[in-house]
Amino acid sequence: MWLFVGLGNPGAKYAHNRHNIGFMVVDAIADGAVNFPSYRKKFEAEISEASVAGTKVLLMKPQTFMNESGRAVGAAAKFYKIPPERIVVFHDELDLKPGEVRVKKGGGNAGHNGLKSIQAHLGTPDFWRVRIGIGHPGDRNQVSNYVLSDFAKSEQAWVDDVLISTADTYQTLSKEGAEAYGREVATRIEARKG
Repeated sequence: MWLFVGLGNPGAKYAHNRHNIGFMVVDAIADGAVNFPSYRKKFEAEISEASVAGTKVLLMKPQTFMNESGRAVGAAAKFYKIPPERIVVFHDELDLKPGEVRVKKGGGNAGHNGLKSIQAHLGTPDFWRVRIGIGHPGDRNQVSNYVLSDFAKSEQAWVDDVLISTADTYQTLSKEGAEAYGREVATRIEARKG
């Protein structure tokens, strides 16, 4: 079984924030796939479960606010006995250019409170991260306001490219693993730009 976690903050106020791109990706996967049922509430999260190419996939949007995301992830991982190497977290990344997507396993959390919480609750940093670049405001004092503000209209084209590319290729993630998925997403994004 795979656990795909989108990070964000619950509620309409935050729905279009840069910090919520993880939620947006998981929603795009759920909306684009015929076999994912409507979300239901469990583990202090919204979840949806389906079989993808013969493998069970659990989509999750923690509803605890970003800083406590690990509570939901830890509870689901324990309940379903999902090891960290089968957990993929989609999140915003200040240190990548807008629209750039990188996949990695483990590593630091670069001050991202959602990742910190997940690491604390899993007891390891060795889960997969799909890092979605949102750019940096240029001043670290502006980071909080920046991530909690909505994407600008001028950014919508690359946001759409990322959502379509990450959602359309999610089956690669469950069939071939996170590294193959990362390569395919990068190829798709480049192709859409061209």
